[in-house]
Amino acid sequence: MRVAIGCDPNAQALKAQLIPFIEGLGHEVYDLGSDDPIYANVAINLGEAVARKEYDRGILICGTGIGVCITANKVPGVYAALVTDIYQAQRAVLSNNANIITLGAQIIGIELAKCLVKEYLSLTFDPNSRSAEKLARLMEYDKEKVNGR
Repeated sequence: MRVAIGCDPNAQALKAQLIPFIEGLGHEVYDLGSDDPIYANVAINLGEAVARKEYDRGILICGTGIGVCITANKVPGVYAALVTDIYQAQRAVLSNNANIITLGAQIIGIELAKCLVKEYLSLTFDPNSRSAEKLARLMEYDKEKVNGR
């Protein structure tokens, strides 16, 4: 899987530790940066790249995970979920087909972050699940917003 990762300056240490871990899981990791003090730019750039399907999944990290989550979700085609426990990491994919997860570097430690990322990357959304209709509506709404309706 091609995984994009980006963060704000508060999360550089966590990102640096996650990259080799993700590579160790057998994924290709693309570091989309952390130098921009305006985290919104990193989140938008990563979100747009994931929405264009340049990457299969994305991981964004800031102090709490909230700011990058809100920002990424402004990008049409992005479905970002803030995860802080294993169940959320599972449901991000299984119920919501999230293409990006966000993490809070000041909220969780490296070991939990590794568990969350591993779980998230190990799962695949089932298009025949009971969530499919809900997700179809979300995608329809995205298209309506892009087309100015």
